[in-house]
Amino acid sequence: MHHFSERGYDPGTMKATLSKVADHVPEVVTDVASDVSTELAGDTPTMRLFALLEVIAAKDQRYSLQALVEETGLPKPTLHRMLQQLEGAGLLQREGDGRQYGTGTRLRRLAENLLLNDSHHGARHVVLRRLVEEVGESCNITALSGSEVVYLDRVETAAPLRFYLHPGSRVPAHCSASGKVFLAQMSPAQRRRLLAHGPLTAYTAKTVTNLAKLEKELKRIQADGYALDDEEFLPGLLCIAAIVPVAAGPARLSNLCVAIQAPIMRLGAAKAKALLPALQRAALALSRIDAEAP
Repeated sequence: MHHFSERGYDPGTMKATLSKVADHVPEVVTDVASDVSTELAGDTPTMRLFALLEVIAAKDQRYSLQALVEETGLPKPTLHRMLQQLEGAGLLQREGDGRQYGTGTRLRRLAENLLLNDSHHGARHVVLRRLVEEVGESCNITALSGSEVVYLDRVETAAPLRFYLHPGSRVPAHCSASGKVFLAQMSPAQRRRLLAHGPLTAYTAKTVTNLAKLEKELKRIQADGYALDDEEFLPGLLCIAAIVPVAAGPARLSNLCVAIQAPIMRLGAAKAKALLPALQRAALALSRIDAEAP
């Protein structure tokens, strides 16, 4: 059995845990002026700050102060104060040239914790356990967080040789099967924006580090409906992943993925592809669970 340290995903390590919000993060101040427009719903200053977070988190884009003025109808001085409060609390952060606002680390951690601990976790875990029983290998459910994939749940195989992981573990999107499935849903512009902040790190000799080559692979994944990680992140590890479809409704990207993972000596690419029908059945079962959520 392979064990990995909790230091993140340095070469040769795998396990990582969700970091806690630092104690020194300031509280959200609520002395917002009374000139807040009714277009930003909220009965109290705190709820109007929350409503502003909803506006920013609702789209995959960064907002300038002027763009938010146009989006919300708020006076610029009021909106500027609100943005300062949310930035100081770690819920928003400035990006690019410092004039655009996006979601902050604290807000993303909140979203991850909601996914890790929501009331449907038990139902999802049953689906995952049945998939492991059917295919005989370790399986996991993941979500995309920035340019990383976070493990929401995992069931280990009983086989003696395995890569041992825990919910909360993180892997890079560009060289993991789940990550590539998430990337394949996006437009090329969205992918460039997500991956532009740093180089595509090589973790093994098989890691794709060229954006053009990665784009070509992502087009194949779009057509095939699954992705493989064939020793691209860790030597000796193979993974196959499929997206959990979004229930009928407004078009949006899915942020849930299900995957099978095993040592390469036991699960080659051909065998992994033969397990795809079982994987896709599990993905549909997980989709139905989310569709039944209130």
